[in-house]
Amino acid sequence: MESIPHKTVTIAFLLIIAFSGCKKDLLNIENPNTPTEDVFWQSEEDARRGVNSIYAMFYKPGLWARWMYFRLDLTSDEGFSRSPWVELADWTRFQYINYNFGEGNVFTWKDTYKSIFRCNQVLDNVPEIEFADEEEKNRILGQAKFLRAFHYYYAALLWENVPLVLHSSEPDDLPLQNTLTEVWAQVEQDLTEALELLPVTWDDANIGRPTKGAVNAYLARTYMQQHKWQEAKMALDYFFTGEGAGNYSLIANYEDNFTHLNENNSESVFEIQFSDEHKTPEDGDGPAQMMSSHRQQFLAPRSIGWSDGQARYWMVEVFKEENTTAGELDPRLRHTLFYPDLEADFGDRVYGRAWDWDADEAWFRKYARDYYRDNEDYYAQNNFRLVRYADILLMYAEVLNELGNTAEAVVYVDEVRNRVGLPQLMENHGAALASQEAFKERLKTERVLELCGESVRWADLKRWGDLDTEDAVAEVARRDPDFNNFEVGKHIRLPLPQVEVLNNQNLTQNPGY
Repeated sequence: MESIPHKTVTIAFLLIIAFSGCKKDLLNIENPNTPTEDVFWQSEEDARRGVNSIYAMFYKPGLWARWMYFRLDLTSDEGFSRSPWVELADWTRFQYINYNFGEGNVFTWKDTYKSIFRCNQVLDNVPEIEFADEEEKNRILGQAKFLRAFHYYYAALLWENVPLVLHSSEPDDLPLQNTLTEVWAQVEQDLTEALELLPVTWDDANIGRPTKGAVNAYLARTYMQQHKWQEAKMALDYFFTGEGAGNYSLIANYEDNFTHLNENNSESVFEIQFSDEHKTPEDGDGPAQMMSSHRQQFLAPRSIGWSDGQARYWMVEVFKEENTTAGELDPRLRHTLFYPDLEADFGDRVYGRAWDWDADEAWFRKYARDYYRDNEDYYAQNNFRLVRYADILLMYAEVLNELGNTAEAVVYVDEVRNRVGLPQLMENHGAALASQEAFKERLKTERVLELCGESVRWADLKRWGDLDTEDAVAEVARRDPDFNNFEVGKHIRLPLPQVEVLNNQNLTQNPGY
């Protein structure tokens, strides 16, 4: 695919101001703390620092420190917002008035393309650097390709028709717009190339970098969003019959997937390495930049955090539809949600406090730090598990079912259920095994029970076609009344930031906006 340079006019404008406000002689002074491209990209260490700078983007508020959870969790039927900040809440209920609203749109767009820019710098410059160890060089390039694909994957989920920028940007670039099909094709290409360059595992000093398992997981997700089921199966085969077989397993304690006490365990396929080490400004750069998650500060219950987002109560009811083989409640409910009967059901209080509950109120408990403290802040160190092996098992089951192998698919769902003591599907859900469509409907529930609040639901709804017709959306709206605002053909994607459309003649606003 032809490479297209990228421009954000806002950055270009700032550069103009900066240069016009400086004396000529000052412009010729080199700052040793901020090396330019003329003196950077010379050594192996430069390449290492360059690729590490891409990971630093995970910690930006526009991405995985904060606002991605509003886009992927709260906008789905799993969550919603009653924030007193009305515009913030509107962007979780399809009431997009100001397309330039930073917290809902522009910050995530900006940080996405800043991440892609850093990937492109590595891919443009590192090939010319001589390495004593060619394998290390290839691994650096593989990481950059994976991370570029990663950010384009989420751009495809959110905006769909975005510019593909495949080389380092220049201030006067006006990138062409690409179709969703073209974006998916580029994600496939980057991941396929990364797969050849990245290892099966890393040593302990490099935990958190993508492996072949992470690449195959996102390759499968990319294929599944396009209903390329056979290709998705081939990617997922890696975990069961390929080189990754035996490298992953479900951990015994479900809660360990969400605390900071047992991170990067056998169930982890790819996770963001958060840390509370630097308590610095939230959008800073450099060696001392903040590396923590703000997720729970914004999603914690009333008076614990900002409480800008919460969970839909219908999920509590789904958890209580089926008991374990020992006659107990599904233990995942305990670690997934705060809700009125939490203390009666499991003996747990909300951050150790007595609570005055509203009717049918629920909050996300995953990634909460109530297991060792009584409040939240901006410095959560819990790693965010972007892909767990449990998701791989359920993805594989979905793919097998779509390919007509429903009987085989059941095995992988039962493995997930067995971890928490639920009976095999056949015992309580025999009707779900009667047809491909019935199994798909059951699998939708199984994914909620296992993965609720883990930023996969928006992709699920899109992949299943649950947002494609008026009747399908009406069914979703029964669980989440915010979907009464959803317009088919429009709200399946976000509007492009209007400032980008106005300043780039090659961009057209998304349909319906």
